Amino acid sequence: MAETNDASPSSKLHTRLRLWEFPDCYVFEPIDGLADLYLSVSRTSGTMNLVQDLPSRGSTTKHKVQTVYGVIGVLKLAVGSYFVVITDRDCVGSYFGHAIFKVTGLKILPCNNAHNTTSTDQKKMETKFSELLDSAERTIGLHFSYDINLTLSAQRLHDLGDEYRALPLWRQAEPRFLWNGYLLEPLIENKLNQYLLPVIQGSFQNIQAEVGSEMVNVTLIARRCTRRIGTRMWRRGADAEGYAANFVESEQIMQSKGFTASYVQVRGSMPFLWEQIVDLTYKPSFDIVRQEEAPRVLERHFHDLQKKYGAVLAVDLVNTGGGEGRLRERYAKSIEPILSEDLRYVHFDFHRICGHIHFERLSQLYDQIKDYLQKHKYFLINDKGEKIEEQTGTTRTNCIDCLDRTNVTQSMIGRKILESQLQRIGVLGAGDTISKHPTFDTNYKICSWFYLNMLL
Repeated sequence: MAETNDASPSSKLHTRLRLWEFPDCYVFEPIDGLADLYLSVSRTSGTMNLVQDLPSRGSTTKHKVQTVYGVIGVLKLAVGSYFVVITDRDCVGSYFGHAIFKVTGLKILPCNNAHNTTSTDQKKMETKFSELLDSAERTIGLHFSYDINLTLSAQRLHDLGDEYRALPLWRQAEPRFLWNGYLLEPLIENKLNQYLLPVIQGSFQNIQAEVGSEMVNVTLIARRCTRRIGTRMWRRGADAEGYAANFVESEQIMQSKGFTASYVQVRGSMPFLWEQIVDLTYKPSFDIVRQEEAPRVLERHFHDLQKKYGAVLAVDLVNTGGGEGRLRERYAKSIEPILSEDLRYVHFDFHRICGHIHFERLSQLYDQIKDYLQKHKYFLINDKGEKIEEQTGTTRTNCIDCLDRTNVTQSMIGRKILESQLQRIGVLGAGDTISKHPTFDTNYKICSWFYLNMLL
């Protein structure tokens, strides 16, 4: 095969590739018309080269061939490399006119023929990593686009300068939400820009329905943070750098009558050092770790949020008493010294006030935060792409698991914001609400339910 080091000048990502599995290499053949060069990957060392031709194929030898839809990345281990490729995808909607896909099939391509020369300890480690690779294949909620940066909100996308827009998608990506950032590094080192596909983990839901005489399109996107990841109960609080567990950025985008509006809110575990020791009890107890460091960690967390989102309203939904109450007291005490006009804290005992069914009582919480939401608004552009409103602050919601109570509360906030947006552009009247439009109301509730339950 003739090798070349010249990368394709095109920055468009490959959308379809034919994967050839030869005895000594894997070859990715672009079949989307975007390039003439093939990517050859050694099955022994994992080295990558762009080549002009396929290897010669004997007439009696059969080679595995299949279509793949992108390369997630490469995991380098002690005994070799593993390529992760997308074998199946579903189109789940569009984001500003660009198709969004959900990963429904992955395949691991091992490049580890050096296995026979490794030590017993390395082989044991390799087995453990292989188990992790198997779990990666089962990872749910992976989404991507070949044409638009899914890691950024609509407002941040709009505010990008021309120079930044010209960069490859992976260069534009927000590292916090780039699920495969580490896996892309070997491809970046080899300057394989057309194979660098940014992937997020989270949820993407879309509905379209009439409100009165107008068609309204609503998109819900959740972006799970890659910092301090782990399953609930096993991963609580924040680390020393201020990164909170279970941190998710949620964005609601509305499009109608040529207008586009967006609202971003976030969720995350209480941002100080605490943990929950899992045992056989129904509700394992909470333990606040290194209490003296709580103010520093919490301040670091909120300082980072303010740099990214502007003002922050922290909505704490945990119980007033019991173990949750001790966490609430620590949270309230630690945040008090840094409260300001741009950082507010509101505690709302969700279980005591709403119980399990009286969610209408969330109106009491809304009355407390309405002025903040109205002050910091939402992002809104007209049909010419001109910015009319800018979101200048976000809401950060937490309970213990950042699930049920947080889901219901964020849904309430999103619904109120959506009604405000629809009233602003004249789809709803001044006193009109979504609930007065049953078809849209039902679709919106179903969409929100699927969207929020993807965060479990």
